[in-house]
Amino acid sequence: MAATPDPTALLHGPLFSRRIPLDRGKAASRISAYIYGNILVLAALVPIVTAEKHLGILVVLGTALSTFIAHSFAETVARTVREHRTPTLADRLRELRNSVPILTSAVLPCVVLAAGWLDWLQPRTAQIIAELIILIRIGGIVFVIGRLRGQRPTRATAVAAVLLTLAATLVVIIKIALTH
Repeated sequence: MAATPDPTALLHGPLFSRRIPLDRGKAASRISAYIYGNILVLAALVPIVTAEKHLGILVVLGTALSTFIAHSFAETVARTVREHRTPTLADRLRELRNSVPILTSAVLPCVVLAAGWLDWLQPRTAQIIAELIILIRIGGIVFVIGRLRGQRPTRATAVAAVLLTLAATLVVIIKIALTH
């Protein structure tokens, strides 16, 4: 009988310096932060007017940073309900760590927007590329989740990635329609 694959194997190796396997709760928390951050960064990117090239970077950074802080705070408060106790400093730091994927959501879009700001790309082209990067990140999480479950990618995984990307796009459209 074959051994059950380690669902956290993806989180080991040269890209990840973790020696202790990431438990499902932390993995789920980080995936949630990743999706949330990417959707809000995309929602911030879409309505940006490229006439003010530097403004896009500031909006994306501000969105990521404020979402990171809000998410960390909310998760720490939620922990008091889940665990029936006041979170310790270690708990609070763990929630900060679990919220880091929100910050990473802004890195590549800001690099691409900076290329537009420096006139290495047309600002509108930079914005479109940044938006596409976020959509690819959102859809790509399906492959990470499959890997955490010990599953190999299939055609259904690719379809799920497309559907997740479309669902995220719909969420962004609704957010922009209701808030801008």
